[in-house]
Amino acid sequence: MKDAAEAWETLRARVRLANPLPEDEVDVAAAAGRVSARPMFAALSSPFYHGAAMDGFAVRAEGTVGASEIAPVRLCLGKDAVPVDTGDPIPRGHDAVIKIEDVHEPEPGILEIVSSVAPWQNVRLTGEDVVTGELVVPQGKLLTAFDVGALLAAGLTRTWVRRRPRVALIPTGDELVEPGAPVSPGHIIEFNTHVLSALVREWGGEPTRIPPVRDDPSALEAAVRDVLKACDIVVMNAGASAGRDDHTPFILASLGELLVHGINVMPGKPTAVGVTNEGQPILGLPGYPVSCAVAAEKLLRPLIALFLGVAPLARERVRARVARKIPSKVGHEEVIRVQAGRIDGGWTCSPLARGAGVITSLSRANALLIIPPLVEGVEAGEEVDVELLVPRTEAELTLVHVGSHDLALDLAGDLLRRHHPGRSLASANVGSLGGLYALSRGECHFAGTHLIDPATGEYNVPHVRRACPRKRVALVGLVEREQGFTVARGNPKGIRDFPDLLRDDVTFVNRQRGAGTRVLLDTRLAERRLDPSGIRGYEREEYTHMAAAVAVSSGVADCALTIRAAADALGLDFVPLEREPYDLAIPVDSLDTPHLRAMLGTIRSPEFRRAAEKLGGYSAARAGALVGEVSR
Repeated sequence: MKDAAEAWETLRARVRLANPLPEDEVDVAAAAGRVSARPMFAALSSPFYHGAAMDGFAVRAEGTVGASEIAPVRLCLGKDAVPVDTGDPIPRGHDAVIKIEDVHEPEPGILEIVSSVAPWQNVRLTGEDVVTGELVVPQGKLLTAFDVGALLAAGLTRTWVRRRPRVALIPTGDELVEPGAPVSPGHIIEFNTHVLSALVREWGGEPTRIPPVRDDPSALEAAVRDVLKACDIVVMNAGASAGRDDHTPFILASLGELLVHGINVMPGKPTAVGVTNEGQPILGLPGYPVSCAVAAEKLLRPLIALFLGVAPLARERVRARVARKIPSKVGHEEVIRVQAGRIDGGWTCSPLARGAGVITSLSRANALLIIPPLVEGVEAGEEVDVELLVPRTEAELTLVHVGSHDLALDLAGDLLRRHHPGRSLASANVGSLGGLYALSRGECHFAGTHLIDPATGEYNVPHVRRACPRKRVALVGLVEREQGFTVARGNPKGIRDFPDLLRDDVTFVNRQRGAGTRVLLDTRLAERRLDPSGIRGYEREEYTHMAAAVAVSSGVADCALTIRAAADALGLDFVPLEREPYDLAIPVDSLDTPHLRAMLGTIRSPEFRRAAEKLGGYSAARAGALVGEVSR
């Protein structure tokens, strides 16, 4: 393997560019976002005449000399002073403009002024902006909306831009089916090259996607040879690892030279890089979607920029505190998808799911955290640099939640966007206890919690008091919800109560330590003097109710302790056991901030209450109500 930077330098040194790319002639009005292919010179001065810079009267400056409050100068309207509006040509023989508010008309046809003007005062001179023949934009510039304005002002309506690099995208694999086609176990919906198509356009290229090609070396080579004729860059997706159907590295070698097989980045390691004998680049990107996107960012993005002759735009970086510990393997650069937000004047970030196949971790992320190869993870509360994937203003409007997962909170986040455009909710599902500790450290705006106290049976207050000893915390109701056993349709194993979990024929799936559901389970087991070590699957942990329910629906487990809504969403049966409050823990001094006002207004709306109760097993009667305040 090579480091990503080394892999890129190796490729750049071997690519034979069509230098420069062929040119396209386009309308200037449609040129924003393209790269100029030639220097463009003004065909017309701007402005091309002396014009009034404001409304008033054109005068001869020498005729105003000596004007003052005690000795005003009188001018004859139409002879000494000619009315002009902003943009009007200055009449011949006149060389200045007096603002309309600086004149007085003591009698018809006579103007009186009390201060003089200098020659060419309040006048836009010919060529003030640009002079005929002057350079307006150089070649190799990424044209902006302002460049469009400058070119049009300079009398240019057509311009030359570099042709967009043509990128062929080849999905590979026997298991692939097109979006919308019928699927069965073993099929994978092919969406990677659709993601790549959008990225290629965003980065300035022109994508061409072909239908999936089966895992056959002859078919794959033929497909690559066919697209090489009309494209600048070829991307093969999947088949770049070391399995029996991974033919991409051999295809690259057969068409020229395999330069790199494996980059030192997680996710993204199984990446292949090659060039044809003519110096045309071919990339073999991994099949897992996050790996594919990360490898594309490292290699395809700078490759497109190289063809265009520009540098990839750098993303804004901010310094942020990490909301929870992120372990990492020494020896590999790791790209972590995070949700970042601004809290009390500083930034915080929470990691999302790290699996190479979790495409939603990219769609939910608004920032990236890069862990260098020789760093063994990041501790909770540590400050790191993150790259913003969205404009800074959008990230600043992100409301950060750390704590227990709940489907009703997801609904609230969706409605927040609708009711308050630009605002969004970022959730890190670390469990109720982890959320309260993050709140104590100032790493989130609020924490969702449903923690039962084993000693008293009281929910949330005792845990908030212990986790946040130096904060005044308000508990705001969100929902009351049913907890119980999610089981297969028909409950074939007859699971009814906690002792059933210890049966030899029952496999359980648990929630992570610190989750309110895990605390509830352990409390009820202790009350019944049931030994958790006798539960098959007790050690298997999931981070959300939906993930636990999926384990049941897929046959991995027979039972999970979840909310009713998770079972209903997957068409599973549910055995009700408890009703519990799910509350939002919010620092008292934050209740009146714009972030929290927007959130509280959203959950108090009738729309939220109706939507939450439609999920099943919920009551939203107390949504937005202050149910308690905790302080030392």
